[in-house]
Amino acid sequence: MPRNIKAAYNKGTRSVTGIPGAAYWQNQGVYDINIKVEPISKTVTGTETILYSNNSPDTLKELVIRFVNNLHKPEAPRYDYFPGDFLTDGLKIKALSVDHFRYKTDGSDWGTVGSVELARPILPGQKAQVKIEWSYPLSRRSDREGQIDPQTFFCAYAYPRISVYDDYNGWDRLQHVGRQEFYNDFNDYNLKVQAPKNYVVWATGKLQNAEEVLLPEAAKRFKSSFTDPDVVHVATADQMKEGNITAQQDWNTWHFTAQNITDICFALSNHYVWDAGNVVVDAVTGKRVSMQAAYKDGTADFKQYVDWGKYCLQWFSSKWPGVPYPYPTMTAIQGFADMEYPMMVNDATLEDLKDSRLTLDHEVVHTYFPFYMGTNETRYAFMDEGWATAFEYLIGIEENGQAYADSVFKAFRVERYIQDPSAEQDQPVISMSSQLSGVGYGNNAYVKPALAYLALKNLLGDTLFRKALHQYMTNWNGKHPIPWDFFYSFNAATGQNLNWFWNNWFFSNHYIDLKAQQVDASTVRVENVGGFAIPFNVKMMFADGTEKITHYSPVVWRGTKTINIKTTTNKKVKSIVIDGGIYMDATPADNSVLL
Repeated sequence: MPRNIKAAYNKGTRSVTGIPGAAYWQNQGVYDINIKVEPISKTVTGTETILYSNNSPDTLKELVIRFVNNLHKPEAPRYDYFPGDFLTDGLKIKALSVDHFRYKTDGSDWGTVGSVELARPILPGQKAQVKIEWSYPLSRRSDREGQIDPQTFFCAYAYPRISVYDDYNGWDRLQHVGRQEFYNDFNDYNLKVQAPKNYVVWATGKLQNAEEVLLPEAAKRFKSSFTDPDVVHVATADQMKEGNITAQQDWNTWHFTAQNITDICFALSNHYVWDAGNVVVDAVTGKRVSMQAAYKDGTADFKQYVDWGKYCLQWFSSKWPGVPYPYPTMTAIQGFADMEYPMMVNDATLEDLKDSRLTLDHEVVHTYFPFYMGTNETRYAFMDEGWATAFEYLIGIEENGQAYADSVFKAFRVERYIQDPSAEQDQPVISMSSQLSGVGYGNNAYVKPALAYLALKNLLGDTLFRKALHQYMTNWNGKHPIPWDFFYSFNAATGQNLNWFWNNWFFSNHYIDLKAQQVDASTVRVENVGGFAIPFNVKMMFADGTEKITHYSPVVWRGTKTINIKTTTNKKVKSIVIDGGIYMDATPADNSVLL
């Protein structure tokens, strides 16, 4: 446990019981944002007022302000080569004040993080009013945001925000370099987006003024989509082309609200079609969620996105993680990033419909990690990507069958990792994501933790695993858990000391490699050469052509690296085969023994 994490537990902001400590706190903002998007100049301008609450015990002598889109500035650090049309001038601050005191800064010397030294510090328990007027250009080539096409824009990270001030790091000053993801406070948002007529705007949260920005028939269709059992075509290509969707004034102001959420984003287009439907996500309360999709007409996979989305929202709500979807909407935009945002996803179109559906599943289940649970993706990506990857696999079994799900998971997730023996692959999962690069980042964030969570499910069994998962999620919903909070929470919920498992999977340089060898006529020894505590099957093949499969839980590796398997039976044993399934072996050639 690093020194700063120890200090948080010693101060009582966190607890070894897995629940937030008696002294836990987190800061919060109420954001009132007005944005205008100019499709011709590709410029976003905005004003915002932030009522920021300092709930910490500390006096804040500065404000650290984050603007992720400054990744596009030529001076910004980036994790890889980016082409010239990715670059822009970045953020321009026209005015910035805190409690009516105006600060002289234009943001020209800011990266993705800037700071303002306060003339009057913000005392513990005090609120401060921050006002910012700003603009930035939409990049032509982007990744998670920017221009999808000349008349379609995905505006993520589109406003300056106050960075997180927390109990274990203080101000979050890490620059965004384009790979690691995000860490934000839970805030309330009131968002108004000005767009020209014939441009539809989709955003995080609930649209509050559909009757003002949509023509009557379009507004009627949109309203019906909240109760109609079928997919409603709110806007067709012809209707968009003919100007029969939005109010026909020069500019429309679209109003959205969202509460207790870590971010907002929005998209707009003058030619995307718009589908919508709804699904019940909580059988007890009858809560319905609006599922929407916006895409280029005729896109084969996106035509099915509303139905796919309804299915996965219901599945995640009732199966795994088994927590009702907590928000009112989910909107999928055809873009390029395969990226999640609160209540929105930005996905590329794919020819393989099964692959496309799994992409949607993966991005939607991120709702729980990192949005319902406010994990620090920048430092501990395995706390969100690992869970999303595990749940993507589980829903894939339901959608496509066990054999296909296993095949895809191994080919797309595991194979490149286990067949690469480089040192980067075997760095401990607990390594901070902000300190990793290349394959060391990707497999530590996605593959190894997903395998760890699935191994934990196998070890505990579904009932106890579900109990522990729900207790962890209840403990930290709307808060900021770190890895040790997860470990302690599961220990407490299961009534077990699982530290051996956490050390095995998260604090080691292990990999996956089992070896079978004959000891004597009736014994085969299985050695865990790689070290990871994985589940596996032993297939015993008999001379008469029959077979027997015995499953072994990861618990067999607690405190040992070898186990003995007795082959004494009434039948003659021909061979023993060790099969880890999705836990692909680094040296499969030594996984069988002929007897």
